[in-house]
Amino acid sequence: MTPADRAGRVDDARLVDAARRGDRNALEQLLQLHFDRVRALCRRVMANEADTDDATQEALLAICRGITRFDGRSSFSTWIYRVTTNACLDELRRKGRRPIAMADDAMPATTVPDRFADDIADRLEIDGALAQLSPDFRAAVVLRDLCQLDYDEIADVLGIPPGTVRSRIARGRAHLARFVDDASIGNQVTTHDRPKQSE
Repeated sequence: MTPADRAGRVDDARLVDAARRGDRNALEQLLQLHFDRVRALCRRVMANEADTDDATQEALLAICRGITRFDGRSSFSTWIYRVTTNACLDELRRKGRRPIAMADDAMPATTVPDRFADDIADRLEIDGALAQLSPDFRAAVVLRDLCQLDYDEIADVLGIPPGTVRSRIARGRAHLARFVDDASIGNQVTTHDRPKQSE
């Protein structure tokens, strides 16, 4: 863990403690600190801009309502991922449909520097592929390959055994490989999952 990570955890702990005691300013600071990761997770799981907005709002509300129940058994960031993932899956169930990837004409018209063009195309390709996965597989793949959580953390977030996590990730990646070329998968999905001694 880097010094910045340790400082972030200390800051989270201080703010969480204050927020649990009813300090609204501390709660607002927590939401601001974690907003980007909440929205990024919602965007990848929902894969559609309007649904992302809805899921992000629901996740933030759930964090506000549940902060007093956070017991510190997991890190606050892991708890945030759990609440956000549940909000996304609840939103998908509520809508009763699979998310649809954002169409090309929904992208704002703008001039993109050449050096970013390939990255943007790859990201759209990944988003489109993720939209083809079932929500359970999509959540596991996103938490592992894009949020970089380890298997035990994902098991904690999703409330399933680590073996089931591994199975969902493997099956999710197999489905992704049908929609994304090998280069994109290699660069954006599987690089985080080289074997570790602890796993």
